[in-house]
Amino acid sequence: MKQDVRLFQKTDDINFIRKYVKIAIFCLLAVCSVIVFVNNWQAERMGIPVWYVLLPAFLLLLGENAVKMWAVRTNGLKIACYVVDILLLLTVTLFTNGELISTFYIVILTEFYVWQEKLSGSIVMCISSAVLYLITFALAQTVRGDSVNVPGLIAGAFNDLILLAMHFFIINFIIVIYRKNREITKALSELNESNEKLKRANMELQEITVLEERQRIAKDIHDTVGHSITSVIMQTEAAKLILDSDPEDARKKISAANLQARHALEELRDSVHLLSGGQEQRTLREMLLEIVADSSNGTGVVIRAEIDDIDLCDVKRRFLCNTLKEGISNGMRHGGATAFWFSLKQEKDRVLFLLSDNGVGLDLASFKEGFGLSGMHARANNLGGNVWFETEPGEGFEIHMTLPADAEKVEKGEES
Repeated sequence: MKQDVRLFQKTDDINFIRKYVKIAIFCLLAVCSVIVFVNNWQAERMGIPVWYVLLPAFLLLLGENAVKMWAVRTNGLKIACYVVDILLLLTVTLFTNGELISTFYIVILTEFYVWQEKLSGSIVMCISSAVLYLITFALAQTVRGDSVNVPGLIAGAFNDLILLAMHFFIINFIIVIYRKNREITKALSELNESNEKLKRANMELQEITVLEERQRIAKDIHDTVGHSITSVIMQTEAAKLILDSDPEDARKKISAANLQARHALEELRDSVHLLSGGQEQRTLREMLLEIVADSSNGTGVVIRAEIDDIDLCDVKRRFLCNTLKEGISNGMRHGGATAFWFSLKQEKDRVLFLLSDNGVGLDLASFKEGFGLSGMHARANNLGGNVWFETEPGEGFEIHMTLPADAEKVEKGEES
C-alpha cells in the first residue's frame, strides 16, 4: 500500500512538471508576440499597416499553440499544427524583418522536443526548422525586392543557427536525462514492489509452514502418545486380572506398561518443546543412548547398542527415536523380550537401523502389522527410506530400516 502511494505521488510530480513546462512555453510565446507587436504596430509594409497582419497572426499563433499543447493528442494533428506555426512565422518575418523570429523558433521547438518520443524525430525537426528559417529570410528579402545572396544569408543568420543547434543539444540532453531518470525510478518502484510482494509471500509461507509443523506435531502427539497411553491402560488392566494367578507375568506387564508410559511422557515433552520453538541441542547418538538407558532402568531388560555419531535433520532424528521406542515397547509387550541389540550406522549416503530382540517371534506369513508398525512404513516412505521386518517363531523379532542421509552433511563428511 505504501509503495502504491509513493508511485502515485511520483506520477503526480511528473504531471506537475509537464503542466508548468507547457505554461512557461506558452507565456514565453505570448511575451515575444507582445514585444514584436508593440515594436512594429505603427509600421507599414507593402502599403499595409503592420498591425493588420500581426494582430490576427499572433492571436492565431497563441490560440493554435494552446490547442496543440492542451487539446491535441494525435501525431497527425500535432504535425499539422507545426506546419501552421511555420506559415505564421513566415508571415511575421515578412512584416517585421525577422525580429525575435529565432526566439519564436526556439520556444516552439522546445515544445516539440518535449513532446517527441524519439530523438530521430527531433533531429529531423531541428534540421527542417533551420532550413525553413533560412528560406523564410530569403522569401522576406525577395518580397522586399532585395537580391538573395545565399552565402550572405547564411552568414547573417549564422548566430541564430548556432543558437538553434545549441538549443537542440541542451534541451534534448536534458530530456534524455529526465526520461532515463524516469525509467530508473519506475524500475526501482517495480523492484521495490516485487520485494514487498516477496516479503509478504515469504511471511505467508512461514506462517503456513509453522501451521503445518504444528499440525504434524499435534498428529504425532495423538498417534504416538495416544497409542502408548492406550497400551499402558490395556497392560495394567491385564496385569490386574492375572496378579493373583500369575504374579511373574503381571510384573512383566507392569514393567512394560511403565516403560511405555515413560516413552509417552518423553514424547509429549519433546512435542511441547518443539511447539514452544525450542531447538534440540543433544546429538542423535545422545538421544538414542538416553532411550536405551531409560528402557533398561527398572525393567530388567538388557539392551546392547552400537550407535554411530550421525548428523541428521530434526524430522529424521525424531523418527529414529520414535522407532526405537516403539520397537523396544513392542518387543517387551508382545514378544516378552528381555534382551535387545540395537545398531545405527551410516554407509555412504544411507543410514542403517537395526533393532533385534530375543522375544518369542511369530510366523511371518501370518504376521499383520499393527498401528505402530504400519506408521513406521508410512513415515519411512515419506522420508525416502524403507522398513522391513524379519521374524520366526522362537527366534525373536527384527526391525530393519534404511533412510537417506542428509545430502549437505554427506558432502561435508566427504570433504573432511
